[in-house]
Amino acid sequence: MKHFYLIANPSKQGTRQAAEQIMDYLRARGAFCEGHAQKMRREVAVYGYTDKSWVPSQTQCVITLGGDGTLIQAARDLVDLQIPLIGVNMGNLGYLTQVAQGERLTPMLDALLEDRFRLERRMMLAGTVCKQDTADVGKAAFGREQEVGIALNDIVLTRKDVMQVLKFQVYVNGELLTEYTADGMIVSTPTGSTAYNLSAGGPIVTPGAELIVLTPICPHSIHSRSIILSHRDTVGIRVLENAGQKQMAVFDGDQMMDLGAGEVLEIRESDSSTTLIQLKDVPFLENIRKKLTRV
Repeated sequence: MKHFYLIANPSKQGTRQAAEQIMDYLRARGAFCEGHAQKMRREVAVYGYTDKSWVPSQTQCVITLGGDGTLIQAARDLVDLQIPLIGVNMGNLGYLTQVAQGERLTPMLDALLEDRFRLERRMMLAGTVCKQDTADVGKAAFGREQEVGIALNDIVLTRKDVMQVLKFQVYVNGELLTEYTADGMIVSTPTGSTAYNLSAGGPIVTPGAELIVLTPICPHSIHSRSIILSHRDTVGIRVLENAGQKQMAVFDGDQMMDLGAGEVLEIRESDSSTTLIQLKDVPFLENIRKKLTRV
């Protein structure tokens, strides 16, 4: 690789110095490196934090400086470019990043320059909010909705204001699965299984798997558990009347869409995916064990 783009989260301590070190090192070895400090999210813009038009067309690798959130935001903003990403952790856990806080950067940069890495595809989810009859939930609704979001980790149905439980129905491929009274529902990718899904008691899934995890949030039931679906399935969550309660869909803890009673949140595997650069041959479960001991 010779062409790099750097995205730095300015809220993380030491990011500016690390960015300067990376740029100087790559340029000194004949590579090209441009970049920017991540901006605040712009709701009215067509991007969240990074405008894809800023990234040169010859870019072969995007390096993020921050944490998992910075990498996920870059993945969503630049999904149409399909450029491999690698993250440097400037924060805490960093499940997705390849270089831990305090680690030397030069081994990573040398590996990238010498093409000593492997690429790992991560599936993403596409979600939409639409109005339709119950009988049609989950049946080819995509294509006529007005607003679509994309997520690398998860799409979450949650309440918006007061602390009241939600009532909603879950459909799979148009068939009613069950009705929930709960604080919400997490629909997660394998990548997102170690995020909110894990905190809510959901299963840890190897990132190479192709599946969708449904995990209810604090369900008012003694038998509600996570449900594993095929990546080919379409999930429909139909919001019921909730006594004036407001609810919303949240994409990767960032983008939000309001849902009204009778509206449906439909979720399926996205046609797009994220490609992450992997440098280390550390088994997935070993990496999880090491990360969780730091919590």
